Amino acid sequence: MLKHGNDVNVLIGGGGYVGLSLAVALKHSDPDLQVMVVDARAGKPGPGKGDERASAIAASARRLLTVLGVFDDLADQAQPIRDMIVTDSRTGDAVRPVFLSFDGEIEPGEPFAHMVPNAHLVATLQDRAEALGVTLKAPCRITGFEEAGSGMRVTLSDGQGIIDADLLVAADGVRSGLREQAGIRTVSWQYRQKAIVTTLAHTEPHHGRAEEHFLPAGPLALLPLTGNRSSLVWTEYPQRADRLIAEDEDLFLMELESRTGFHLGRFSLAGPRQAYPLGLMLVREFVRPRFALAGDAAHGIHPIAGQGLNMGFRDVAALTEVVVEARRLGLDMAGPDVLQRYQQWRRFDTWQMGAVTDSLNRLFSNDNRFLRGIRDLGLGLVDRMPSLKSAFIREAAGITGQTPKLMLGEPV
Repeated sequence: MLKHGNDVNVLIGGGGYVGLSLAVALKHSDPDLQVMVVDARAGKPGPGKGDERASAIAASARRLLTVLGVFDDLADQAQPIRDMIVTDSRTGDAVRPVFLSFDGEIEPGEPFAHMVPNAHLVATLQDRAEALGVTLKAPCRITGFEEAGSGMRVTLSDGQGIIDADLLVAADGVRSGLREQAGIRTVSWQYRQKAIVTTLAHTEPHHGRAEEHFLPAGPLALLPLTGNRSSLVWTEYPQRADRLIAEDEDLFLMELESRTGFHLGRFSLAGPRQAYPLGLMLVREFVRPRFALAGDAAHGIHPIAGQGLNMGFRDVAALTEVVVEARRLGLDMAGPDVLQRYQQWRRFDTWQMGAVTDSLNRLFSNDNRFLRGIRDLGLGLVDRMPSLKSAFIREAAGITGQTPKLMLGEPV
């Protein structure tokens, strides 16, 4: 298309890690693409500017970020997960027996995941996008769009009129306004849970170990960060989560230590506490004519398996691959066959992961004695089967199934 200076090939609504990584992947793979990212937030993200969470970047996502020239700039804040343990007990139990443990490497010297603070990830992606020549507009919103001939006509809130794009991508989060405007239906429900997240400092080293404690209200995860710090993701009933957020620091830490013990020494808060309601949201369609969903706009799942961010990166890698390959073949990069290939690639995977995380949450987030006996037997059996544990690690690392090239560490 590109009929005049206001036109772009790809317009991305949403400047979080999915929107920015898609812009970087497209521009890196095809420098001739004109890519624009529009985001409602002002300024560059960073520590203390809203998102205090950290995320597990699976090995496949780390390979993608390495190919895109991003991971080296994240390395100083990236903590490899060297191993992982899983416990299952009641809240007041004095001892938390380990039922399952994992070695953290998928290949010699390659951890299955790294922990990275979200704000640092987004800021690094923004720097890389700017270096590649991606156009960034913030604060700015997409106020409307419509299919117009061989493109999408998009209206922006910044007073600069109309942008014509070959493809509009919604990467504006789980409550996506663009998805709603496109009329794409969802399947969703809320869990009777909230996730408390914060950063903890502790007096003893974690040695790169991740912990997941299954408790009646839901999983409590301690995920290693650089230094003597860990990211806390603590699932609780909503009223109790609100009470824990409101308590003073000493009472909060006493409650935490009663659930995790003192093997990391004494805890202190290294960031503010935040709480997020948990639910499941899956879209019925990933695409409409010249329109595609990516990241949380297409799927929101329970954090029990730590796969939310990595599913977004798989969207990025798959969409980049189909778009760039279509352009190389001289095809319409946003034609129905191209977008249908993206939808077929990603829809089954996201519904499958949604079902798995929903089932795991229902199985483990309860105080049923019978279910606890069955699940603990199952965890113990898996722990004694190295080949099955290896398969689980490779699945968590994102290198099974039909994996896009970027997530194998290969350029498109």
